[in-house]
Amino acid sequence: MMDGRDQSVVRVDIGVCTFRRSELEATLASLFQLLVPAGVKVRIIVADNDEVPSAEALVESLRARSPFDIFYVHCPKSNISIARNACLSASRADYLAFIDDDETASVEWLSQLLETASHTAADAVLGPVQAVYDDRAPAWMRVGDFHSTLPVFVDRSIRTGYTCNVLLDLRSPRIRGRRFALSLGQSGGEDTHFFTQVTDAGGRIAFAEKALVLEPVPEKRARFGWLMKRRFRSGQTHGRIVGAKNSTVGRLSQAALAGAKAAFCLLGSAAYLLSPIERNRYALRGVLHLGAISGIMGMREIRQYGSVEAA
Repeated sequence: MMDGRDQSVVRVDIGVCTFRRSELEATLASLFQLLVPAGVKVRIIVADNDEVPSAEALVESLRARSPFDIFYVHCPKSNISIARNACLSASRADYLAFIDDDETASVEWLSQLLETASHTAADAVLGPVQAVYDDRAPAWMRVGDFHSTLPVFVDRSIRTGYTCNVLLDLRSPRIRGRRFALSLGQSGGEDTHFFTQVTDAGGRIAFAEKALVLEPVPEKRARFGWLMKRRFRSGQTHGRIVGAKNSTVGRLSQAALAGAKAAFCLLGSAAYLLSPIERNRYALRGVLHLGAISGIMGMREIRQYGSVEAA
């Protein structure tokens, strides 16, 4: 026994950051159905990022249905980093998992994350996010699956991550005390920045292939314009991280390289003019590289979250 706690029990908090989303009810209902391994104790943390505590009534109404304790925290300012940091500050567990408030977890989601964490001793474990399209989405988007999220492997390792499906080992010195950047809480990219710092500090990120969550794609996101804006912002975040690691000459060199990649992708898009899936995939990749140039050169990242997204 240490700190008055039973060390044979693995404590896991699940953080759900929310901002004016009715889908929160479905997210929490899916968490209530989780298969929890023996010896694991689960608590749910709901961090409400709205200016007023708009999710509190819903959370209170669901307490009786929940097999787990629920901790509600109101953290206004419409800044997702504030909400994520509120979950980190409120957690007293061994692990903290994050799931978005418009996703639903498969019944084995948490157990698969924990199993991978146990086998790999990784500082963080990512799971896949499978997009769910309805018939209103364009055929090219559904067939090409442009919204699902998977980790990117570079030389067989994962160098950065995301918070829509992740388990953090809060006992790790690479995780303990780390926080999400407030300056990125309305543009997005705070997760990329966070996990890049983890791996730069020697941390490891693993992938739990079966730790699946589902994310419906609403009509406002089932558009090429939304994907283009998202890719540009992702490129900005990557470019800003690259720029911070280079001198002026290095930044110019990296910007030129990104420009060459953007030109290649835009030419590829033109070459596949009659194939919408490949055409749009090349075009979006080109937009990503254009965003990287913007980030490398220090341009301010576009705002995507909070009241802007709600509007």
